[in-house]
Amino acid sequence: MGTAFCRKLASAGVDIFFTCWNADVEWPEVLRQEIIDLGVRCAYMEIDLSASTAAIELYAEVMKQLGQPTILINNAAYSTNNDYISLDVKALDDHYAVNMRSTFLLCAEFARAFAKADLPYGRIINLTSGQDLAPMPGELAYVATKGAISAFTRSLSRELAPLRITVNAVNPGPTDSTWMNDEVREYLLPQFPMGRIGTPNDAARLVAFLASEEAEWITGQIMNSEGGFIR
Repeated sequence: MGTAFCRKLASAGVDIFFTCWNADVEWPEVLRQEIIDLGVRCAYMEIDLSASTAAIELYAEVMKQLGQPTILINNAAYSTNNDYISLDVKALDDHYAVNMRSTFLLCAEFARAFAKADLPYGRIINLTSGQDLAPMPGELAYVATKGAISAFTRSLSRELAPLRITVNAVNPGPTDSTWMNDEVREYLLPQFPMGRIGTPNDAARLVAFLASEEAEWITGQIMNSEGGFIR
């Protein structure tokens, strides 16, 4: 989904800075060139967002390469299966470091820097996974840490409204990106009344709208864009 977000925003004239980790050697540079070919600036950084200093290091690099950003999209996620039998300290800490800590600290870095800049508006968009809507047994660490993003989004939106920064979260539902196989698709398809599974472009359209000037009156919302997905 991250690449879809980059392409969609770049096509609207937005400069892009993206992150990656353990990526194919050629892929980040291929994407960077693709974005540049759309007529905007683009840079990237390979960084482990589970590191305690990741948010500070990443934000410093963004400022160095492109200057003060006006849009922050927190799309990175860590996920393993953990039921009550397998749940342990390491599983919780691994999920917390990426899903919660990096997201929350990047939001704070963004807002602190934005408060010092003379900019008309800012946008923070966090990605969640529908933990507010139904149980996800067998994914306890994941649902706990991703669910926290919803609560954080709502409270942060109230704090940042005076700065003209909107803060929203998007739940794209099951999305057919690189993780699905045919077995998963066959299982999920009957649960989509529109007759297809969600694609990264579906999420990208909503993210692009929330990042736009037109979305200035929408903040503190958890937007479930799932094509009518039936749980």
